[in-house]
Amino acid sequence: MEDRYTVTRTVTLKKGEGRSLKAGGPWVYDNEIASVVGGGRNGALAAVRDFDGYPMGIGVYNENSTIRVRMLCRRPETEINEEFLRARVRDAWEYRKKAVDTEACRIIFGEADWLPGIVADKFSDILVIQSLSLGMDAFKDVILSALREELSTDGIAVRGIYERSDAKVRELEGMERTKGFLSEPFDTRVEIVENGVRYEVDVEEGQKTGFFLDQKYNRLAIRRFCKDAAVLDCFTHTGSFALNAGAAGAAEVLGVDASETAVRQAIRNAELNNLTDRVRFETADVFDLLPKLEAEGRKFDVVILDPPAFTKSRTATKQAIRGYREINMRGLRLVKDGGFLATCSCSHFMTPQLFTETIAQAANSVHRRLRQVEYRTQAPDHPILWSAEESYYLKFYIFQVCEEK
Repeated sequence: MEDRYTVTRTVTLKKGEGRSLKAGGPWVYDNEIASVVGGGRNGALAAVRDFDGYPMGIGVYNENSTIRVRMLCRRPETEINEEFLRARVRDAWEYRKKAVDTEACRIIFGEADWLPGIVADKFSDILVIQSLSLGMDAFKDVILSALREELSTDGIAVRGIYERSDAKVRELEGMERTKGFLSEPFDTRVEIVENGVRYEVDVEEGQKTGFFLDQKYNRLAIRRFCKDAAVLDCFTHTGSFALNAGAAGAAEVLGVDASETAVRQAIRNAELNNLTDRVRFETADVFDLLPKLEAEGRKFDVVILDPPAFTKSRTATKQAIRGYREINMRGLRLVKDGGFLATCSCSHFMTPQLFTETIAQAANSVHRRLRQVEYRTQAPDHPILWSAEESYYLKFYIFQVCEEK
């Protein structure tokens, strides 16, 4: 597209609006806009100005979305071109090399890397990209070229690229959901090593981009409580917490997930790590299984709760609170006196304060006392941009659980 680096619109805010933007936020909403001058294709670049004409930066414009402008830069004199995008990719990769183990990591995390709506994950020598913004979709080829180039400078030859732009949120941008090869086809089951544990990642059919990289160091954090322990890993997905417990020397580990596909992959991962003698998996609804385990009188030294997001919207938060409260009550009842509970929420709308209050309510309801061991968030390759609250979504607690004395 010849016009993709051309600013074709000027967006002017209403007086008194744009408070989030002025605080460093990455978005301009449709109800904050007084006027739009200009035209061009939907998704093109737009200059943003305050009500009095003061320049506030440049972003990508999409009239299909309530997020009308996603900001690219705050310096209005900046020229958006190929080198601008390559510099953003270069900065993202340089940061990851300092912050995390890059064998498998998120290289680009959307707005938190000032590349709104773009996610790029590295699994060994395979890249998986997810494009969730109409405006940024036009730059996808440049971003991928830059990723290849940056990795090659560190001796990493990218073997293949797969697109996982099949998330439902694309429809809110007026885009079709899509996935497929952006390189020559390759075996989409890719082996990675994280924390010394081997995994087979299915980048074609796995959840989101194939693997939840954000829990990398939280998985490592539970290890010190697992030696010689009986461990229950709920919502195990492809077995990552369970396998870390097994690798730490747990006596026995049970991983549970409702997805038969995920459990099959978890079993395969246990085989890769020679842990099938101590780590087993079961397909079951966690909400149904935990009461049965309680009725049987089962107790565990460590219980891990890593559920999917119970809410993806602000309107469903009350229902989510009920879900988190119930699952934490059930989990707490299964922890031995003096044992440990690891519990988390990956929903942005379940704020840290709300999640903390919900856990406290669950503990009070089942007469358990909690001693906080540690509070953690997502791995540093999913950086939290303080001016973009949406980038702070993962809350992870480790507690020692005591019966009332």
